[in-house]
Amino acid sequence: MRSTRTGRRTLGVMAATLPLLTGAFALAIPPAQAAGPVPGGRAALEGTQPSWATASADQGTVAPSAKVNARVYLAGRDAKGLTAYAESVSDPRSSAYGKYLSPAEASLRFGPTAEQIGAVTGWLRQAGLTVTGSDQHYISVSGDAAAAEKAFATQLHGYRKGDKVYRAPARAASAPADLAGAVLTVTGLDDAPHRSAHQDTLPGPGAGFRNAGPFSTYFGSNVAKTLPDANGTKIPYAVKGYTGQQLRAAYGANGYTGQGVTVAITDAYASPTIAQDARQYAQRNGDKAYKADQLRQVVPADYTATQECDASGWYGEETLDVEAVHAVAPDAGIVYVAGASCNDPDLLDALNKVVDSRLADIVSNSWGDIEANETPDIAAAYDRTFKLGAVEGIGFYFSSGDNGDEVANTGKKQVDTPANSAWVTAVGGTSLAVGKGNAYQFETGWGTLKAPLSADGTSWTGFPGTYTGGAGGGTSATVAQPAYQRGVVPDSLAKANGTARMRTVPDIAAVADPNTGFLVGQTQSWPDGSVSYDEYRIGGTSLAAPVIAGVQALAQQARHLPIGFANPAIYFRFGTPLYHDVTDHPLGKDRDLAVARVDFANAVDAADGLLTSVRSLGKDSSLAAVRGYDVVTGVGSPAPGYVSSYRW
Repeated sequence: MRSTRTGRRTLGVMAATLPLLTGAFALAIPPAQAAGPVPGGRAALEGTQPSWATASADQGTVAPSAKVNARVYLAGRDAKGLTAYAESVSDPRSSAYGKYLSPAEASLRFGPTAEQIGAVTGWLRQAGLTVTGSDQHYISVSGDAAAAEKAFATQLHGYRKGDKVYRAPARAASAPADLAGAVLTVTGLDDAPHRSAHQDTLPGPGAGFRNAGPFSTYFGSNVAKTLPDANGTKIPYAVKGYTGQQLRAAYGANGYTGQGVTVAITDAYASPTIAQDARQYAQRNGDKAYKADQLRQVVPADYTATQECDASGWYGEETLDVEAVHAVAPDAGIVYVAGASCNDPDLLDALNKVVDSRLADIVSNSWGDIEANETPDIAAAYDRTFKLGAVEGIGFYFSSGDNGDEVANTGKKQVDTPANSAWVTAVGGTSLAVGKGNAYQFETGWGTLKAPLSADGTSWTGFPGTYTGGAGGGTSATVAQPAYQRGVVPDSLAKANGTARMRTVPDIAAVADPNTGFLVGQTQSWPDGSVSYDEYRIGGTSLAAPVIAGVQALAQQARHLPIGFANPAIYFRFGTPLYHDVTDHPLGKDRDLAVARVDFANAVDAADGLLTSVRSLGKDSSLAAVRGYDVVTGVGSPAPGYVSSYRW
C-alpha cells in the first residue's frame, strides 16, 4: 500500500498493470480447446495456469519468437520438513518452540543442493533457455516462447481478461519427473511485466501535503462548538497526529524500548532524505535521538519501473514506517530493505535478503494487492520465504488493506495479499482515542464515512456520508484455515465462502484511521519550487503494521529471545485481558462516534479555501468490529500486559 497522504489505500503495488501484448500472438491460429493432461514422465507445477486462462477466453497461441522471462523457484531439500519445522518452532505448545536455526543451518537443512541446482539449470539450458541469474531461491531464465514451451511442456496462449489480452500456459506447466522434488514452481509464464533493463534514477521528493486544522492535541481536547452536531452531539476536531509517547502509552510499552531487537522494513525504492527526516522528526516530537548505525538502508544496485510504480510516492511510505517503528520502539535497530521496483519479483528479493542474512527479527511490510490478482505460483514462492523466516525466528507483518471488504474498490468481497498468507501476521486497523495525560480511552474498528459541511454551514450534507476507506479484512478464497485460527475464528466467518474453513484476516490490529492517525515528518516538494521538511497526519493499515512491529520489538525484548512467526502465540493469548477487545461501539450500542476535519482544498495552504467534513468512526463497509474475533481487528489491539506477557 502506498501513501496517498490523506489516508491509505491499496494501489496494486505488487504487480503493475500488464500491457496489451500487441503483435505477440499468432491470432490466425484457432483458439485451443481445453488443455490436456500433463505429459507422461512429467510432474505438474501446480498453480501455474491462472484461473482466467479458460477455453472461452483463449485468443490463440503466442508467436514462437515472443520474449519470455521467467523464474524457476527451487523447492529445496525437504519442503515438507520445512513446513513441519516452521509450525513446531512457532507453536508455544511445542517442545521445539523457539529452537530456531541460523541462516546457514536453515540452508543446509532445507536449501537446494548443488546437485539440484545443477540438474535444474541443465534442464532449462537444454530446452534452449538462457540462464540470466540464480541464487538459493530461484533460477531466472529468458528465451523465446518456443523454448519456454519446450521446457515446461505447455503451449503459451493469449487469453482475454476484461478488455486486455495476457499470456498464460494453456495447461499447467511441468518439470521432468526426476526433478519434481527440486522445483517448487515457475513464475513469469503468465505474462509478468517486461521492464527496461537500464538503471533508472530515483525522482526527488514528492508533492507536498499539509493538514489545515483546527486540531485536537489529544482525542476530544478541542470540540467543534461552531459546527453542526453529529449523532446528536458536538464532536471534536481530528487530532493533529499522535506521536510516540501517546502510542507507547496506549499499547502498554511498560518501560520496554526494543533494545537488542532489529526491525526490517521492506518497500519499493528508497527515500534520499530518510536519515535527516527521521532525525529531525525525533528531535521535534520527543523521541529518542538515533544512535550511530541505528537506522540503515540496504538498497539494490539499480531501480526499474520508477515511473510505472510512482517511485517518489513510496518515499512517504518508508518515512511513515521508519518513524512509527522508532516512535514505539526507540532503541530498536531499523534496517530498511528496498525493492528495485514495486513488482513481485523485486519485493520478494527484498524479503529474501532479510532471511538469507538474517538482517532482522521482525519485518514490517506496508504493501499488497487484492487476492484476485494473486496467482498460486507467486504465493508459493512467498510462502517458502515466510517459512524459512519462521525457522530462523523471523516474523513477517503485513498491512491488511485500506478498502474494507474491497467491494467499493473491486465490486467483489475479498482480502488482500500477502496478508492472506497463513505464514504472516495480518495487521488490521482501528480508530484510536488517546486522552489527556496519554490515557487510553477506547478504540473502534477503522472505517470512515465522510459528509461535507453544507454551503450554509448549518448541517452535514448526506450525513453520515459516503465510504472513504477502512481496515481490510474478510475470508480468503484461496488459503485454507491455519491450525492457530481453529476454535477462535467463528465458522460464520471461516466458512463465509462455502463449506470449507478458510483463512480469515486480520490477526491483530492497531491505530490506522487517518483521522486519529500518526504525525509524520518528511522532506517534500512545494508548489513554489522549494523543497523542505514538514509534518502531516497520516493513517491506514500501513501505519498499523509498523506500530505492531514496534510493539513486537518491545515484547521480544521482554522475552530475551526472538518471537519469530507470532500467530500461534497471538492466538494462544486470545480471550485474555492482554488485548483490547475492539468494537465499533465502545461507549454503548447507541453511541456512534465521529470527528470533524478541516482540509486545505489545494492540499498545501488556504489560498483556494478550506473543506470541512465530518468523519465517522467504526463504519467499515460490510465489516464490523464486534466482541471476540472479528474481520476488522482480529483478536484486538495490544493492551497493557501484552508486552510483558512474553517475559520468561
